[in-house]
Amino acid sequence: MTLLLMAAGRGSRYGKLKQFDDLGPNGELLMEFSIFDAIEAGFTQIVVITQKDKVDFTHNHLDERIPEDIDLDVIAQETLDLPYGVGFSGEREKPWGTAHAVWAARHVIENPFVVINADDYYGKNAFINAANFISNPDTENSYGLVGYTLKDTLSNNGSVSRGICKINGDHNLVAIEEHLKIEKKNNTITDSATGTIFSGEELASMNFWICQSEIFEAIEEEFISFLEDERLIKNSELYLPLILKKLMESGEDSIKAVPSNGQWFGITYAEDREEVAQALNEKVENKEYPVPLWQD
Repeated sequence: MTLLLMAAGRGSRYGKLKQFDDLGPNGELLMEFSIFDAIEAGFTQIVVITQKDKVDFTHNHLDERIPEDIDLDVIAQETLDLPYGVGFSGEREKPWGTAHAVWAARHVIENPFVVINADDYYGKNAFINAANFISNPDTENSYGLVGYTLKDTLSNNGSVSRGICKINGDHNLVAIEEHLKIEKKNNTITDSATGTIFSGEELASMNFWICQSEIFEAIEEEFISFLEDERLIKNSELYLPLILKKLMESGEDSIKAVPSNGQWFGITYAEDREEVAQALNEKVENKEYPVPLWQD
């Protein structure tokens, strides 16, 4: 099984590259805790997608720490990494989006894999449940989404964007509704952009996806169409949930909602840093993680 971490973000709201901030009590990157949990759950390959100028640092940093029997690939998400026969002559500063980040790993992933954000903490149970899903395939559900309770994914320092999941009686994902300004005020959780009020018990997507390697073909097909649209290629991005939504709506694949049974936390704003660092320190103090994290 493979863990794919997306670490190519620009950190516009955080003020710097949060995926490379040393948040752990011993200077660990947040992604190291996810890697540790994934390896404990039985994952044997780690793939990190990052910016070109961070490839060497990321590879050297992780290669010195993770066990020798774990395969490690660090790949740059590059603007000129395009489908064969497709050109792009314009100017573009930011990456093509999360779907393109996943597609960048097409040459090194051959089996089912998990996709997560490198700057989020997902908890041990999430990786155990994902590994169980992959190891015990459901003929009707080859893809999965590990979801979290909305009230447990909010920031105390401002609004957040969340995909709210709709599921049917078989726990299959039916739709994801994007809400861009969810925040809690006076014990009420509201999307200030639309006025929608939430109970807090809704299932939220935190970009923890269980995928099959066939998704690379679906991304490439959609990416080609994306590049043919002059309205999109300058500033828009191709997001992974869009690809999965189209697979789901086509009837080709269904997506199972997999419970996380655990705690999520992450960084949206600079003010979130202290809370995340404290949460990691508490987990270490409670002996959920060894000290040091990586044993010689």
